[in-house]
Amino acid sequence: MPAIDPRPLIEVSELAGRLRAAAPPTLLDVRWQLGSPPGAGAEGHRAAHIPGAAYVDLDRELAGPAGPAGRHPLPDVRRFEAAMRRAGVSGRRLVVVYDAGSSVAAARGWWLLRYYGHRDVVVLNGGLAAWTAAGRPVEAGAVLPEPGDFAAAAGGMPLLDAAGAARVAERGVLFDARAPERFGGESEPVDPVAGHIPGAVNVPGSELLDARGRFLAPARLRERFQVAGLDSGGPPAGRHGAGGPDGGGVAPGAIEVGAIEVGAYCGSGVSAAHEVLALELAGYRAALYVGSWSEWIRDPGRPVARGPGGQARAGARS
Repeated sequence: MPAIDPRPLIEVSELAGRLRAAAPPTLLDVRWQLGSPPGAGAEGHRAAHIPGAAYVDLDRELAGPAGPAGRHPLPDVRRFEAAMRRAGVSGRRLVVVYDAGSSVAAARGWWLLRYYGHRDVVVLNGGLAAWTAAGRPVEAGAVLPEPGDFAAAAGGMPLLDAAGAARVAERGVLFDARAPERFGGESEPVDPVAGHIPGAVNVPGSELLDARGRFLAPARLRERFQVAGLDSGGPPAGRHGAGGPDGGGVAPGAIEVGAIEVGAYCGSGVSAAHEVLALELAGYRAALYVGSWSEWIRDPGRPVARGPGGQARAGARS
């Protein structure tokens, strides 16, 4: 399994230089926004995108059909492979993923490519907003890239199921990437039940970015996660954790940070991928609970906590 990515981000200036090379990177535009009408990302891509970038639809190509496993479950490995090949992805070429600016959707693309075995994928820090703010060119219209030869194989990143998320919340640190009002249960605009997984710690994804939508420096990210419950001894080395769906719920290859197991979730596994990327920048390997809250609440026997202190209400569904 790949080690912590030493460089999960790329800056605008470096990308611009690489695009002038004989073998430029593959660009994926994955613009998506929770609550936006279907097709909004594709429309934005047709209007203006980084030259050569292919559009990838998060709902259809970076997720499987919504259902008991959540709103954005893992896509089938072969369907994902086919989608990436259509977008021009090759296993031998750098892939740069970007979105409008927050990198939430881009992080989902980054995580999936890494999970399915791509070893050289980065997120454009600040996304299209940073690219255009730097005066870089854009183009309009559809992009039909030459098909790639990416071969997908699952298991490249640590993964949690519901049992694993509960275990990490109890014994380690489980980060909830949603807004505070959703975490506390005061507001839930998407899912039918409000609240959070008991024991989870709220670190909203918005707190991991600066005013321009770029990730905070690694030292500042590390400090934020340490304040939220990780150890204060600097970025420790990861080690393989034990267990599986029948023995604690952590998929094979999950990583513990020092003696603390770390996980992240959100509403449907999109913002949580952003949290995982920020944790990697800070030097921590975290497992993603892909099903997240939208899967957790499917079982009425799972406990729900509400309020900033997260008081558990077993079986509460009001």
